[in-house]
Order: sequence, then structure tokens, then C-alpha cells
Amino acid sequence: MKTRIAFICVHNSCRSQIAEALTKKHGSDVFDAYSAGTELKDNINEDAVRIMKELHGIDMEETQTPKLLNEIPEVEIIITMGCNVVCPVLPYKYYTEDWGLDDPSGKSDAVFKEVIDKIENKVLDLVERVRSGELDLEINR
Repeated sequence: MKTRIAFICVHNSCRSQIAEALTKKHGSDVFDAYSAGTELKDNINEDAVRIMKELHGIDMEETQTPKLLNEIPEVEIIITMGCNVVCPVLPYKYYTEDWGLDDPSGKSDAVFKEVIDKIENKVLDLVERVRSGELDLEINR
């Protein structure tokens, strides 16, 4: 059974969507990845969509949409992206990390690429920790 992971941000339009896409790319063997927000935007950030296509060949608009926390299944891992999100108390146990990433929305392509690179490195690290057993996720099983 794969570990379910959710990336949480305020609007679920940029960083959390990028993290979901990169987790599906690099860790689909160990994770079922989701992203969600505590509030909602209508669309995924256009710059994030464009730059992810350019860098990774991923069209996030094909497989992802902004979602609220209550629209995703119960997960074993919650990663907050660094936007001071206080997630509601969820009725299950989970492992959590905060990645402390600045929102690149409205900034230059260079800033977006830097944030995407940071997210990719953090995703790769998390995937490796789960694959190696370093991160014990026998929370809900």
C-alpha cells in the first residue's frame, strides 16, 4: 500500500501544486500524492504551470485542480509549504513537516525556478527517506 501524502498551502495554486506534481514524477512508487488549500483559487498559478512544463514536461492543468483540505482522502503525511497555514484539527494521525518556502507568485521566472528546484530537492529527500525506511510511517496501518 502506498503512503498518502498531502501538500498544504493557503490557496493550493502554486507551491503545493508543484510539490504534488513532482512527487508524482519522482515518487509514484511509494506515494499517492495530493495537494489542498485552506482557501481556494480558481486556477493553478499560470507561471507555475508554464515553468513546470518547461522544466519537467509536466502539464499540471491536465491532472490537477485546486482543492480544499476536505476534498482529499485521509493521508499519512502532511507537508505545509511555509505559508503559516494552521490546518484544522484532522480526525486522524499523521506525520507533518513544514518546508518554509516563500511564495513565488508575482515574481520573476528565476524566483519560480529557484522555488521549484527547492521543492524538487525536498521531494527527492522525502521519497528517499520513505524508500529507505528512515521515515517510519506505520501511523494509520
